[in-house]
Amino acid sequence: MSERIKVAVIGATGYTGGELVRLLLHHPMVDITAVLRLSSEESLSLEQAHPHLTGLTSLQCVPYQPDHLKGVQVTFLCVPNGVAMDIARSLLEQGIKVVDLSADFRFHEPEVYERVYRQPHRSPELLRKAVYGLPELHRNEIANASLIANPGCYPISVLIALAPLAKRRLIGPDIIVDSKSGVSGAGRSRLEVGYLFTELFGDFRAYNPGNHRHTPEMIQELTPLFQQTPKLTFTPHLIPISRGILSTIYCHLNEPLTEDEIRNLYQTDYGDEPFVHLLPPGQLPRVKAIAGTNFCHISFARDRFSETLIILSALDNLTKGAAGNAIQCFNLLMGLDERMGLLLPGLMP
Repeated sequence: MSERIKVAVIGATGYTGGELVRLLLHHPMVDITAVLRLSSEESLSLEQAHPHLTGLTSLQCVPYQPDHLKGVQVTFLCVPNGVAMDIARSLLEQGIKVVDLSADFRFHEPEVYERVYRQPHRSPELLRKAVYGLPELHRNEIANASLIANPGCYPISVLIALAPLAKRRLIGPDIIVDSKSGVSGAGRSRLEVGYLFTELFGDFRAYNPGNHRHTPEMIQELTPLFQQTPKLTFTPHLIPISRGILSTIYCHLNEPLTEDEIRNLYQTDYGDEPFVHLLPPGQLPRVKAIAGTNFCHISFARDRFSETLIILSALDNLTKGAAGNAIQCFNLLMGLDERMGLLLPGLMP
């Protein structure tokens, strides 16, 4: 493919939308032809919405109108849950491929979506058409799809960490996941007291223990790997940083594998993966090391007192956990090098 691909972004004023535009502006095969907003009848320059993009683009976020999508080949949906299901159908009918960054198409069954997100699914016929957009697990299906359901940020960190052992049934189905996330995961429009700077700074707290909406998503994707429904306990925590996720996963081995044998399994599956790095022995993941990148860093340790296997996974919730992963899927969707536009170093210190 030699011609630049025309794309649109719907919902670009939030954190995920801003991260998506930041990456797309440097993609050598992308021409952003429309940046659209749903929540306002007023236009807004991208520089106003995202000051860090000042001088990089003259694009305007304009109110959504179908005629703005003329000539667009792929549309990214960075919209609230419950909105994409109404937009995606019309886009697909126009022959426009869709990468949805909301939760609207992540579940196979509408009943599960309705139970988790507490609203009816208005396009249930599209759920079977959608492909769960995690390249490390579904690369071939993504390449042949027209509707991509970009995963949640927590599930990406957990699924990448568990997949090599789960698909070989080398760990038991009883899993405990303890994840910490930066506050950008809550979105830009979350105007609640608990997300104010004075409430967050110097604090550290759990939220939705045993009841987080990403748990059923992880169970759905782990079930075919385990060939049974796992018993997954998930507790997320909010930490006072802007971006990043660190997931600590506890599981039990079904066989007495050595650390070298476990490392070899991960190397077999991820040695050629462009965005998954198994860290050297003794080195543990840090959220600072992956800030602003599409990389996922993994390590593991054996608890010598209980023989529990501890797997650690770190990624940027806005990049590999959202916008970067979406572009990785876009590259596969359009027959491009999967790494295109995404081989960026992290931000240090």
